[in-house]
This record gives sequence, structure tokens and C-alpha cells, in this order.
Amino acid sequence: MDSICINESRIQHRWYYNLKYLVVGLLFGVLFVKAEVISWFRIQEMFRLQSFHMYGIIGSAVLVGMVSVWLIKQFDIRTISGEKITFTDKKFNKGQIYGGLLFGLGWALTGACPGPLFAQIGIGATVVIITLASAVAGTWVYGRYRDQLPH
Repeated sequence: MDSICINESRIQHRWYYNLKYLVVGLLFGVLFVKAEVISWFRIQEMFRLQSFHMYGIIGSAVLVGMVSVWLIKQFDIRTISGEKITFTDKKFNKGQIYGGLLFGLGWALTGACPGPLFAQIGIGATVVIITLASAVAGTWVYGRYRDQLPH
């Protein structure tokens, strides 16, 4: 089973229903700025193994994710609308290695991963718009040629 949109809700909401995601996104962006997650210098320190700062943030995010998934599975937690949350097993393949290497290379060269891109643009680093456009183009290329890539 393909994992695209398997948890997509069938419930239709009014236009203002999703404003809560805008608020959470703005708060998340402020948190990224204050924690220096969007700092090009912090990212370079990470890739040069000069600082634990970013590894601590990434590690704590992984830990929170693991605990959250465990809690969802353990207590059969459902969405706010009462829908069941499902997880499907993923099969490892060599394409993930190539993708991970390309992702890491792009992250090291640009000083940005997809999460902080919008926060970087929001603080005035408009040159990151090129990185955002490249990420969108890369996603389109992957979607276009997905069937021919090694999976």
C-alpha cells in the first residue's frame, strides 16, 4: 500500500477551520528562529562536527516522535475528529540511500532543510527563495520520474 494520503480526512470544513495550522506554523517558525535552528552558521557547525546544538535538537525531535508514535499505538489515540490513526510498514530500498545523500548534500550546501526554509525567508533571508524553488523543482522531478527511479 502506498503511503500517500492514507490518513487524509474525508470531512469537509469551512475555510477558517485551517487557520489554527497557520497559527501553529507561525509559532513553530518563531521557535525555529529563537532556537537558532534556521541559522546557516549552526548548520555549518553541525556538518563540521563543531557543535552539539543541532544534534541535540534533532535528537530530541526524534525522541519526541518515537514516544508520540508509541503512545498513539499503545492507547489507540484517534484524531480530533475521531478517525483512527494508522501506520504502515515501510520497505527499505537503495533509493533511500541516494535520496538521503542528495538531501544531506543540499542541506550542507544551502544551510537549509525544508522545515526552516519559510522561517529563513520570513526573517528576511530572501536568497533562500532560490533554495525553496529548487526544493519544489526537485519534488516535481521526483514525482515525474518516480516510476523510473530505483525503489
